[in-house]
Amino acid sequence: MWKVVIADDEKLICRLVETLVDWNSLDMEIAGRAENGLEALALIEQLHPNILITDIRMPGCDGLELIRQARELSPDLEIIIISGYAHFKYAQTAIAYGVGNYILKPINKDELNETLQKIVGKLRNNRMPAFHEDVVHVNSQNDLKRLREGLIKDIFDGSRSLRAEDLIQNYHFHIEKGVLQAFILKIDFDSRKIGDPAFSIIRQKAEEIFQSVVAPVCMESLLGFQEYAGCGILNYAPEERDEVRRRLREFLQQLEACKNLFGKVDFSLGLGKNTEHAEGLVQSVEEARTVVEERLIEGCGRMLELIPSSSGLQHQALLDKYVKTVEHVIEVLDEEEARRGNEELRNAVMGVPRVCGREILDIVLNAGKLFALRAGGEDAAKIQQEFEFRCRQRSKAEEVFFELQELENTLIAELKTMRENETTRPIRQAKQMIMENYGRNITLDEICETVGFSAAYFSAMFKKETGEGFSKYLTRVRIDKAKELLRETNMPVAGVCEAVGYNDRKHFTQTFHKMTGVNPAEFRRLYG
Repeated sequence: MWKVVIADDEKLICRLVETLVDWNSLDMEIAGRAENGLEALALIEQLHPNILITDIRMPGCDGLELIRQARELSPDLEIIIISGYAHFKYAQTAIAYGVGNYILKPINKDELNETLQKIVGKLRNNRMPAFHEDVVHVNSQNDLKRLREGLIKDIFDGSRSLRAEDLIQNYHFHIEKGVLQAFILKIDFDSRKIGDPAFSIIRQKAEEIFQSVVAPVCMESLLGFQEYAGCGILNYAPEERDEVRRRLREFLQQLEACKNLFGKVDFSLGLGKNTEHAEGLVQSVEEARTVVEERLIEGCGRMLELIPSSSGLQHQALLDKYVKTVEHVIEVLDEEEARRGNEELRNAVMGVPRVCGREILDIVLNAGKLFALRAGGEDAAKIQQEFEFRCRQRSKAEEVFFELQELENTLIAELKTMRENETTRPIRQAKQMIMENYGRNITLDEICETVGFSAAYFSAMFKKETGEGFSKYLTRVRIDKAKELLRETNMPVAGVCEAVGYNDRKHFTQTFHKMTGVNPAEFRRLYG
């Protein structure tokens, strides 16, 4: 049987959860009960349960900390969290830990049982089947799932044209005579704040709503994901067109209704044109991908269907002007000038009547590419790639321009660091030479020859970077090394004098006394 641990500091809630469920019918048993998080963790470690039902707030170790530590103890543990509206924000953090089962108080019997049934199905699928027939069945189901996911990848990438027989033979997508149509579910969020565990919950929720709302009205349907976008394929009877559109809107509305639970997430749905032939599916996907970019103008939470005509945006002229600004910005490394150039580009683009979302994204991506190309640097390509990814995850035009400004600031900072390193590299070389050669008659001319600068220029630069002239710096290094030898070795003073580069003991003693206030022998008596 599947083992369940219930954790809640209210005994009444624990008893309520117990009485609302027919545990035997679900092949479950309540293995343990805990009144606080620490007790729950001990039970998890001791009993190795399959399911944890916990309140989000508890004494000792609250629900969130319990979930975090429980995940470390048992990564496959299925978790249901229970909470009231007052603790709604805690649910967002739980989702970030990959917990997608969330029940609000007062606990609804049907909702609790449905959640447990869903978890049982998931647990059974994950468990290795006991009989050969089950193994064959599960393997075939997994193979079928991989094939159909392959269809989404191929059609999303537009990597091949498709015929009806291809859909059946290669992907087991059995279409019937009627209409084929593709859609894109765009999910926008900051991946630096919402990680993969939370996204897997979002994806799971989208798939559940799609199957319950949209799939029933279709003869065949499929929803798969590529990166952070869902790609859907629908096959339905022509007379169901209006109903399919209504169901798609309901699908989007249900996602919107629970999006606050996920954190800062935006949903948009782009609908491609329908087609009667499989060969038209790739085109339908492309249309859906294009139209969903209009969310930058139209806003999120909408089903977008029409691809607007180009506005006549003077793409190349604006980029040429931007490049001129960029070249000066990179020369002087001025963030404020970069900001003004960004603002000029934004005002010019947004000032074009009927400008399209796809045009905005295209010109910003190209502007970022040009800036990165002009800036160069070791990490420029990686920074530009990350910039493009974040732009495609933005849902508003102003946010896309903000990403361009962030790219500019990042590359300017990198260039400043590079130039500073270029300036200080000769100084670092000189310091290294001094540390390796202080014991012999090393000269300024010798170092200047190595670093490739004139004595006058290098001396000025050395003093600017170190705060002291070359001779004084060399003397300080020698005396510091002499103090070290006097403290830590029994080397005679004459030997120390020679070891740190002095041929004249009297000169060495005078210099040492001037810098320390005592002669070498006295220093050894005091500190040796």
